[in-house]
Amino acid sequence: MRPGNHGFTLLEVLVALALLAGVLTSVVVIFNRHLSLVLHDREETTALLLARAKLDQPDFLTATTAEGSFAPQQPDMTWKRQSLPTDLSGVQRYLLTVSWQQGNRSLTLVTYGRR
Repeated sequence: MRPGNHGFTLLEVLVALALLAGVLTSVVVIFNRHLSLVLHDREETTALLLARAKLDQPDFLTATTAEGSFAPQQPDMTWKRQSLPTDLSGVQRYLLTVSWQQGNRSLTLVTYGRR
């Protein structure tokens, strides 16, 4: 600003607008990133809670059905049980895998039971 003038020059206004645009762009990018993290965490938490509930079912280890979905509450999430042997006699290892986003994302819980 020049002495005696009561205003900003065009250059000062343009610099201020450029700084403001940079700050606003950064805020929007950071906000979108955090929003996607919240969605990711929500999906993973939902999958974990569904898997824990499935493991807690009394007939989970003995049921003949080894896969399915969580429809109607969560139709996009599916589960699959696998039985694996262990080195211990009489003990079976069970894997429960919950998948979502057409199988692109998944988590696996492990439990042990009698053969």
